[in-house]
Amino acid sequence: MYDLALKGGTIVTQDDVFEGDLAILGEKIAAVGRELSADKILDVSGMVVLPGAIDPHVHMALPVQGGERSCDDFASGTMAAASGGVTTIIDFTVGSRESTMAEDLEKRLAAAGDSFIDYAFHAEVVGWTPARLDDIRTVAEMGVRSFKFFTAYASSGRRADNGQLLESMRVLAELDALAIVHAEDEEIIKAILDKMPEERKSGMTALGVSRPDLCEASAVASVAWLARSAGARVHIVHLSSRLGLRELMKAREDGTDITAETCPQYLLLTDEAYLREDARFFSAAPALRTAADQEALWDALARKDVSFLATDHCPFTNEQKAWRGRFDKLPYGLPGVELLLPLAYSEGVMKGRFSLSDLVDLTSTAAAKLYGLYPRKGNLMPGADADIAVIDPKAEWTVKASGLRSKSGFSPYEGMALQGNIFATISRGEPIFLDGEFKGRSRRGRFLAL
Repeated sequence: MYDLALKGGTIVTQDDVFEGDLAILGEKIAAVGRELSADKILDVSGMVVLPGAIDPHVHMALPVQGGERSCDDFASGTMAAASGGVTTIIDFTVGSRESTMAEDLEKRLAAAGDSFIDYAFHAEVVGWTPARLDDIRTVAEMGVRSFKFFTAYASSGRRADNGQLLESMRVLAELDALAIVHAEDEEIIKAILDKMPEERKSGMTALGVSRPDLCEASAVASVAWLARSAGARVHIVHLSSRLGLRELMKAREDGTDITAETCPQYLLLTDEAYLREDARFFSAAPALRTAADQEALWDALARKDVSFLATDHCPFTNEQKAWRGRFDKLPYGLPGVELLLPLAYSEGVMKGRFSLSDLVDLTSTAAAKLYGLYPRKGNLMPGADADIAVIDPKAEWTVKASGLRSKSGFSPYEGMALQGNIFATISRGEPIFLDGEFKGRSRRGRFLAL
């Protein structure tokens, strides 16, 4: 006898959509079929049953400029994630010039113990010296297989120059590990800011002006060339523009093993947000773009030229985002982890931009495969972890920050009407969110060593 059976739902995989039942035994999916029985039954008739979403780009309790820290810790952040159908997150170590990457990882593992859902980490490569190459090898043995580089933020020590990137990528190629890159051209940003009048910096429109699409495209092209030269795999995070996408496609045609993600903010928001009275809340990098950039990214997702969605969840409270006289004095980041799956379903599937099977790939399977979590995560086949999201397609609702579980108190999607919402989230066989009620047990999340 199975422990739990989800009965009568529309089961969706990366390759198929069919009516049926799904049975769970312990922490694993045990069977998919019809007329399955179990000790407990969850009636999901008329609902959509998917693999739990994976958000592979979040920043819980992240220290940023000015002594601030993103307001969701691993407890509140994973509670929000689970309430939105996310069953796995991938966060980042917090690199520094003074510490080893192994020390960075140990600190984040300790902080992540409060997680309600499973988690993995990307390792930030910060404060580069040749010793970082040994650091990379050490952390890879500790279960981290993806390494974050920045082509911007030199003042904080995060930026890696081309020589440092090339040497690091050669080591990653040896390890068959993945370079993931925040791709913005620091020199272009600096040149624009150097000639920008000081009074211009007192408005939020300066954010988009100082970090244009050309800045992203230049960095993507450079990073891709280095990766191809080193024989390394590279992934571009939060791709935001047509120009960046164009360089990505050129690099792929030239033989670079390159992938990319984009985020809901670059699909649903534009730079017109910088004209709003509450524009300060939209401080984030890369900058928001145009409607034409949005459509290019939607099309790229449908074609799988952009591999998957991620949120770059990095929330701050209203007080943390209080105006400080200049656009670049604000902490950068937006909340979003709880809305990844509802936004993708409502704005992607329900508006005909991609299919239900595409939804599974874009919110779960593709990320699981890239980061080495598949087939344990990202699918509904017997033997996989019983990580499941159930969507009620009939639910019509309006996004309100007051109704979300993030500590931010702000949502960039405030007032957006959505079709479809999360009815249930099951993590390793345990229902942790059901019909509007959070049921997760404290500290039940596990580190996914790769």
